[in-house]
Amino acid sequence: MSTPSINGIGQVDKAARNPRDFKATENARPEWDESSEFIWTKTKNPNWKIGDGAGNKNDPSKTHQISIDPHGPGRDPAFNYRLITSAVIPRPTAVVSTISKDGKSTNLAPYSFFQAMSHDPPTFVVGHAVAADAAKDSLANLKETGECVINILTEDILEAANACAMATPYGVSEWALTGLTPGACEDVKASRIKEAVFAVECKLVDTYEVISRSKPGKVANVITILEGTKFWVREDVVDEERKMIDPAKSRPIGRLQGISYGRVMSAFQIPWPAWEDVKPGAEADGRVVAKVEGQ
Repeated sequence: MSTPSINGIGQVDKAARNPRDFKATENARPEWDESSEFIWTKTKNPNWKIGDGAGNKNDPSKTHQISIDPHGPGRDPAFNYRLITSAVIPRPTAVVSTISKDGKSTNLAPYSFFQAMSHDPPTFVVGHAVAADAAKDSLANLKETGECVINILTEDILEAANACAMATPYGVSEWALTGLTPGACEDVKASRIKEAVFAVECKLVDTYEVISRSKPGKVANVITILEGTKFWVREDVVDEERKMIDPAKSRPIGRLQGISYGRVMSAFQIPWPAWEDVKPGAEADGRVVAKVEGQ
């Protein structure tokens, strides 16, 4: 049986289950490259045209997708978590700051089941796994006060934000443990992370309880819908009109599977096609056809 490579999925999974072994794994890897710069590249196939299909040119008759029932007999629900979090990547991560109603306890916790959903008004969703100890305080505070601050994960706060995932006892400050600096907000009582590139003061709009299929009647996850009421952005990363953040300066981080993350060091651009430009050629090639069953 072959030994998994240091960068292989097997090794990542093993390190996640046995964190005491991780330093040996990490020490065998290359150093973090601080000199790496964000670059723009061409797309994988800049000559792609209407009808060309997938860029990898794989013959679908020679590759095979398999069907997986997430609730099939004998399937561990944890497998669905691992499959989803290894497939839906990279994911943005929000470090959510909350404070209890009495003001005596604060909480910082990272969430990669997170996304921006609308700009008018600014709307975000966060998925809270209710079984996770690190999530309990954040969710309780958020429900109690209706307020929080979303701080976007970037390179500068990566290690400190990761430390927020510890299941610390209620009342123990993640701010002190991580060394992050709390900053006063204008619309909410919770603090923002002053080192964050981008932070959003939020008000709770609604909650949605996701009921477990493997344990009927048990709440597995609570999705919170949040409205952003105030943006905080580091001045050196945003343009003069305060409408665009430069990824070369913000140094974003994406969550992968398990304890893995990825740096966003390159990007490409693809202009959206316009139907009026595409239609003549597509019609000439016989590609403008009615939708049929099975598509």
